[in-house]
Amino acid sequence: MHGGSYRLLTPAEVATWLQVSELTIKNKYRMWGLKPQKVGRLLRFRERDVIAYLEKKYG
Repeated sequence: MHGGSYRLLTPAEVATWLQVSELTIKNKYRMWGLKPQKVGRLLRFRERDVIAYLEKKYG
């Protein structure tokens, strides 16, 4: 089981965390395998999914 919470992060929060632009997140999340949670028309990402991606990609 991966760490992190089920807290939902905005693309801007994920971008700040990963030190990339928000546009990069919006353009690359599918390629990176990040599964978004849609809140209406808005994209949100589970904190634990971002952590899982980082652990898988960078150990």
